[in-house]
Amino acid sequence: MPGPPSTFRPTDGETAALVTQLVDELARRLAQEAAHPPAEPLDMTEESRRRALVRLRVLADVKQAVRHLEDEVAHTAAATGAGYPEIGQAVGMSRQGARRRWPGLISNSTPHPTPRSS
Repeated sequence: MPGPPSTFRPTDGETAALVTQLVDELARRLAQEAAHPPAEPLDMTEESRRRALVRLRVLADVKQAVRHLEDEVAHTAAATGAGYPEIGQAVGMSRQGARRRWPGLISNSTPHPTPRSS
């Protein structure tokens, strides 16, 4: 049975640091699995270059996957009433930046929450 939800709320900087560590470890492991040893032994410089290039390819794939997930969640946020200012703020960009990144995400017919008057 799972315990109570954690009260740990990382700051933006802490979240970025944790994600960087996790992605780095994931990239290292995937690169190790993807790297096939060459038929002939390479010198250390060539081996380091080969490993770095495989890891770079893995990181490019991770970046593409994250971008895809961002797109999905931006659409969900818009579908539930978020506007460009909120979406932009969530990803650290301006309203205009969000509009450029996701053109047409918010249509004029999309309902937006309105403040309640007292």
